[in-house]
Amino acid sequence: SSGINAEYGGYGTHLMNHLKDYHVQCGIYHFLTYADQYAIGYFKKQGFTDNITLPKHKYEGYIKDYEGATLMQCTLNPKICYKQLSKVIKRQKEIVQGLVEWKQSKINKVYPGLTCFKKGVARIPIENIPGIQESGWTPSSVKEEEHSNVNQKHFLHIWNRLKGHSAAWPFLEPVKTEIAPDYYQYIKYPSDLKTIGEKLSQGYYKTKKMFIADVHRIFNNCRMYNDPNTEYYKYAGNLQKFFISELKEAGLYDD
Repeated sequence: SSGINAEYGGYGTHLMNHLKDYHVQCGIYHFLTYADQYAIGYFKKQGFTDNITLPKHKYEGYIKDYEGATLMQCTLNPKICYKQLSKVIKRQKEIVQGLVEWKQSKINKVYPGLTCFKKGVARIPIENIPGIQESGWTPSSVKEEEHSNVNQKHFLHIWNRLKGHSAAWPFLEPVKTEIAPDYYQYIKYPSDLKTIGEKLSQGYYKTKKMFIADVHRIFNNCRMYNDPNTEYYKYAGNLQKFFISELKEAGLYDD
């Protein structure tokens, strides 16, 4: 019970940090211990893990096996002074909190309205708007947004083209278990044109890589589940070729 009380009073961590510093000075960088179910939580807080990376031949014969207990390891970093670790972490938290408060004070600052438009000015550069740069805005963010909008139009156009292809009918909707009862036992990440359309309407695809991967998954899943001599396998190949040609035409295809 004294060990438990010490742990809750913070003495357990204090003693462990002294022990770590002593062993670092001695050139020992690994701790191994067996922990029962009541001690696992404490040792995890002290940096121990049940993922043992130390080669077994280095400790075999030196530590006794305990049935029902968990072997745990702690790897020490020679660059850390463990006795000062709590103070360092506390100071880091204070610095981060200070930065957050400073940033929030900038964001919450109210800037005066623009009066130049009353004087006949039709437009001004975005960067001249008071507070816009302090908020984190950069010219590149506009370009990224414009580029994303262009891609969205390409994605929607290609999606419509795919739906209208003669080989698309098996892939228009999710596979029904009435037709293929064991489909979802083999296919863990299904994809279909209806689901892709829903994602498009939600603005899910932020990059062309995400969109292309979801479409290719339709064809890969089909070939994984169906035999090469089936019509589904053939349709997947035909529609995938068409998809690649559409990507090339839109300038979205990377060799």
